[in-house]
Amino acid sequence: QVHLVESGGGMVQAGGSLRLSCAASAASGRTFSSYAVGWFRQAPGKEREFVAAINWSGDNTVHADSVSGRFIISRDNAKNTVYLQMNNLKVEDTAVYYCNADPKMGTVVAVGFASWGQGTQVTVSS
Repeated sequence: QVHLVESGGGMVQAGGSLRLSCAASAASGRTFSSYAVGWFRQAPGKEREFVAAINWSGDNTVHADSVSGRFIISRDNAKNTVYLQMNNLKVEDTAVYYCNADPKMGTVVAVGFASWGQGTQVTVSS
């Protein structure tokens, strides 16, 4: 099991940028570095959706069509952290953003998780 904490959210105008961080606790570090990690988001009144995923080594990434070309997922296993660089933000990107991890990339992409952290709020104004 990996304990993750999301941070970096905030309020930004449309067209702006934010970088989210997903950090694993020190006790989870060795496990975290062998797991695929994903970012997900949930807007008010909508279901949680997949945003991006990265495999354990960082050489395989997947981005949802809605964010492709604007968001970039990356990781630094030495820092036990996965990042989501969000550029050219749109009002429709407003949501609570969550991260989660699993040994299998397929599980991450399929949003196959039963439990979630508190997430970090991203609000984009027009």
